[in-house]
Amino acid sequence: MLQGPCKAPINFDLEGTLQAPGLGPSYSSGNVWIVFSYVDRLTISGTGTFDGRGQTAWGKKCDWNEFCGNLPINLRFNFVTNSVIQDVTSKDSKQFHVNLIGCKNMTFQYFHVLAPEKSLNTDGIHIGKSTDIKIVNTTIETGDDCISIGDGSKQITITNVTCGPGHGISIGSLGKYKDEEPVKGVYVKSCTLKNTQNGVRIKTWPDSKPGAASDMHFEDITMENVGNPVLIDQEYCPFNGCKNKLPSNVKISNVSFKRIRGTSSTPLAIKLVCSGGMPCQNVVVSDINLKYNGSQGSMSSECKNVKPVVSGTLNPPVCSISH
Repeated sequence: MLQGPCKAPINFDLEGTLQAPGLGPSYSSGNVWIVFSYVDRLTISGTGTFDGRGQTAWGKKCDWNEFCGNLPINLRFNFVTNSVIQDVTSKDSKQFHVNLIGCKNMTFQYFHVLAPEKSLNTDGIHIGKSTDIKIVNTTIETGDDCISIGDGSKQITITNVTCGPGHGISIGSLGKYKDEEPVKGVYVKSCTLKNTQNGVRIKTWPDSKPGAASDMHFEDITMENVGNPVLIDQEYCPFNGCKNKLPSNVKISNVSFKRIRGTSSTPLAIKLVCSGGMPCQNVVVSDINLKYNGSQGSMSSECKNVKPVVSGTLNPPVCSISH
């Protein structure tokens, strides 16, 4: 626990490899390894690696069918402001690699995340209730979302990020809990996704608590063998424990997908499935050029409870009328 407030800027320099304790028989619970709290003007740098030794945990405390929330996160940032994390590597976290809560004006640059494709629940960077967060020139290889953006996130900029393997770059899932704060202003630009389960996606739970997500823009994205490259999923239910017949109550508006190119590993390349209770508003789809590299039929798109405004080259053709 490295806790402020501090009287001056703090520089944390990591060289070599810092190893977390393994997950032995005596481990009870706790989701903390290294935590920075209430620090202003923090710089983390160096050529070193935070090694979470996640291989001692994956598949032992939980499996694919349950959420495993009580495993240590490599790096937690709680209410950290005006700070930079650069050059260091997060490796093999037992759970999320990085978790932000209540942070403002933070930049991750030349940051690296490394974990096997089969590692469980190892989101690269998870952002919650934070404002003005920049992730630039960063490489993330992991077993879950490369970047996940939770409720209360505002003014999030993701530029020149390479993601894969992993589950893609995700906003959500939203609407699971009461009194979630809106997501507003997410800009994903000039990123490359390689061999990921999903591309760029927005996901909310069916039968959800009320919420909102707006001003989300995905532009100049390269897909290389990516499943579900363009995805809005307001029927997100990973463990089949939902009342799917009841619509999501998260309002999605002002979304754009522009200049997205490359290859899809699934025939359904564009899926815009919005809520029957509150259809998506002002969704723009422009200049999409994808090729399906599999053998399960031809490439297609799906729209539900949304009427996207379409323009430019569209491959596959995008439904502009809900059905």
